[in-house]
Amino acid sequence: MIAVLKHELSGYFHSLTAYIFSAFLLAFVGIGALIYNIQSAIANFEYVLGYVCLGFVVIIPILTMRVMAEEKKQKTDQLLYSLPIRTSQIVMGKYFALLFVYLAPLCIAALYPLIFAQFGEVYLLTSYCSLFAFFVMGAAMIAVGTFISSLTENQGFAAGIAIPILLFNYYSVTLAEYVSATAAGSAAAVIVLSILLGLIICYLTKNKNLAYGISILMIFAVAAVYFADRSRLEGLVPDIMTKLSLFERFYTFVNGVFDLTAIIYYITVIIFFLFLTVQSLEKRRYN
Repeated sequence: MIAVLKHELSGYFHSLTAYIFSAFLLAFVGIGALIYNIQSAIANFEYVLGYVCLGFVVIIPILTMRVMAEEKKQKTDQLLYSLPIRTSQIVMGKYFALLFVYLAPLCIAALYPLIFAQFGEVYLLTSYCSLFAFFVMGAAMIAVGTFISSLTENQGFAAGIAIPILLFNYYSVTLAEYVSATAAGSAAAVIVLSILLGLIICYLTKNKNLAYGISILMIFAVAAVYFADRSRLEGLVPDIMTKLSLFERFYTFVNGVFDLTAIIYYITVIIFFLFLTVQSLEKRRYN
């Protein structure tokens, strides 16, 4: 794993990838600090991090799009499979390299609250707790982008899939407000989502039986709950979207509350999508 990590870091810092990513992230942070901390004279640095969240929808997929797809395109993944290391070590080495690239500009951004504290009162504890949550949230999105990159050898396609997925996650809570809060409306929405999930699974795994099975099972479960106790479905979709949203959980930190369940959720997302990445590579390895 260490060898893969060193090789990836060398590639990122001997090309423009790490520098472009850092420049964009620091540009977003700088603009946010100018708007909130300087012009509006607000001491809360966490507001700046909340402002940067939307930029993540674009810059994270650009960072992760080549991590696995480039290996497939250049056929160098065959060389990785021939090395005396496990697939999980390959994935972890590449993932930790991405985390290091992501962490580098955050270390620079971490100086902002200390600088602002020289000119006024800044809530340092809240700022750095939010910065920690910001890092973990970004780590979760990097795991999602890594998995998507493992599904294709086209970098543009990997970014083109990751951006809409993260964008949907960003606006999911807002979109859920347009869904009827009644039991019938929630049931219809869940059925539609079940069908879409089945189509996505079918496309990603090429396993129609698995995709259809999951969709049908979810539809039957919704129908059973609807006829047994439809009150449980009232307001279900907004509640699900709020709990699944990576961004909505981060806004809890922006509001000054350290939410341990959000950190656990981010770690769960990281583990889940890295596991899927390993399985995706294992399937290609044995094929």
